[in-house]
Amino acid sequence: MANVIVNRVQEFLKRFPPFSFLNQADLELVASQVEIQFLAESEILFRKNEVARPHFYILKEGQIGLYDHDELKDFCDEGDVFGVLALLGKRPYIYEAKIEKDSLVYSIPVAVFEEILDKNSKVALYFAAGFASGQVVIRQDLSTGQKARGVLKKENLDHSLLIFSDPSQIQFSEKVIQILPSATVQEAAQKMASASVSSIVVCQPDQIPLGIITDKDLRNKVVAQALPLDSSVEGVMTTPVITKKKGAGFSDLYLSMIKNRLHHLILTEDGSPNSPICGILSDHDVLLSMGNSPAVLIHALLNTEEISEMKSIRDRAETMLSYYLENEVAMDFVASVLTEINDVIIQQAVKIAQNALADQFPELKSLRFAFLCLGSEGREEQLLRTDLDNALLYEDPPQGLEAKAKDYFLQLGNKVIEALVACGFLPCPGEIMTSNPKWNQPLSRWKKHFTDWIYTPTPDAVLSASIFFDFRPVAGHTSLAEDLSLHIYDTIQKKKDFLSFLGQNAILTPPPLGFFKDLVVEKTQEHRDQFDIKTRAMLPLIDLARLLTLSYGVVGINNTFKRFEKLGELEPRNAELFTQAGKAYEILMRMRALEGLKHQNNGRYIRPENMGKLQRQLLKSTFAPIAELQELVRVRFQLDLLRA
Repeated sequence: MANVIVNRVQEFLKRFPPFSFLNQADLELVASQVEIQFLAESEILFRKNEVARPHFYILKEGQIGLYDHDELKDFCDEGDVFGVLALLGKRPYIYEAKIEKDSLVYSIPVAVFEEILDKNSKVALYFAAGFASGQVVIRQDLSTGQKARGVLKKENLDHSLLIFSDPSQIQFSEKVIQILPSATVQEAAQKMASASVSSIVVCQPDQIPLGIITDKDLRNKVVAQALPLDSSVEGVMTTPVITKKKGAGFSDLYLSMIKNRLHHLILTEDGSPNSPICGILSDHDVLLSMGNSPAVLIHALLNTEEISEMKSIRDRAETMLSYYLENEVAMDFVASVLTEINDVIIQQAVKIAQNALADQFPELKSLRFAFLCLGSEGREEQLLRTDLDNALLYEDPPQGLEAKAKDYFLQLGNKVIEALVACGFLPCPGEIMTSNPKWNQPLSRWKKHFTDWIYTPTPDAVLSASIFFDFRPVAGHTSLAEDLSLHIYDTIQKKKDFLSFLGQNAILTPPPLGFFKDLVVEKTQEHRDQFDIKTRAMLPLIDLARLLTLSYGVVGINNTFKRFEKLGELEPRNAELFTQAGKAYEILMRMRALEGLKHQNNGRYIRPENMGKLQRQLLKSTFAPIAELQELVRVRFQLDLLRA
């Protein structure tokens, strides 16, 4: 009979972390030492400030509330671990454990578990991340939580992923073929041929890099232009060179190559171009290290104007995204790579539209414009092909060309949207797109829009401002967008009480936990009992980050992570809160993207019952920074007075 009970205990324990991380022998040992307690409704298992007992607990059946005096702090349900202060820190209990319904509790002796805690890093990280109820770490450090989740994954990371955390895995050439600036083009070509390399670095005698010559330079600058072979390499080389430190992290090195469209990146001793060269990294090296490279996708996009091929490449990017997310690659890297790919698709779509309209509108060829991305793409956070949010801004046309310019840019906007939808992006349900005449306007009209929104902050105006404050120029002339940005910030400085209306909007959605610490789910039929991760968790953080950076007049930072990072610099006393908020947003982005990839949708609505226990705990842990930031905003912008 005893063996039957132990087996049942064991079967139950292995369903839940941290017991699910134990090997069979350790699990059997723990199960054999478990004491089973029946507790009736209204009983107290332990009280606040009581000396911790030599056991911690896991709830088998029933429901237990954790209270700080009379305030409910957490609810424990089936599989929840609690009362772990005996295991961690051996301090008095910080909560009172009250039985809300008749309950069956497994008591686990600390003595049998301490040795496991020492030797099992997964178990240690589970507790360190703050996943157990009522433990020493009241407020979970979200960065530790992310680390724990990564370590606790069942899958083993393969060799190709190691490069994201270990730059030593990147194979690059330390023997760099060099030539003096006084040499000729022919000498450079002979050296390249002799060494069977596709590039040569032009260096001073002290090995300070001045420029680089590639096969493409020889083809385009020498052969195509019939330059004499005795021409100096200084006249052919690409200069100045972009350099990085040899020991820089892979994300830093690789993103430099992607953003600057480099096939070769020069590595120097201190990372500056005034330091001796010590290596060179090629996109071929990256391919050999990774097996798959965003640079390849971007290169392919830049060399096609076929919409069907662009869609195929973006489909491949989705596969790459899935791999990155499943293997816990840093979100800032993932978001940067996907943003770069999305931006190139948009730029190619704009180029295709311009070429199609060039003969019809020759007089408007020189009229400047900027294609603005809004929403998640404007913030450099669009991982999935979710709704398109964009606008078109063009300089005020010469007198007499206003109607023609309006027609041209509306046709341009329509063609771009058609191309993006054909690439798999979804049209905006609210029609906030360049195909809508309302959001395809000259600079003077855009300035008037923002002035009206700021000076007359009706609910619709505040909503519009929230959407359009995240604009980012992706194609065309960035100077137009900069002009509009400066106008916006100047106007806000003259009408600072507008920020209070934005503040009201930022606190409308409270942290999404009900009275019993359950996720607040939708009540409407279409998404009934589903959790809206966008509206209830992500948007509050987006709105709060935007509001606070606007209040400082920070120009040019739209990304939510970077906004929180900048706020940490501006307010050192609140730096920890902003760091936690950034980490929370990162977790939410990853969860939504994984949900979207799994169900081939936008990932917005999640069924809580389909989430693992660890996922639910991690999701709930992201709500704490929302509550703290909303309280900070409520006080700072005197929002209670505004409502009164």
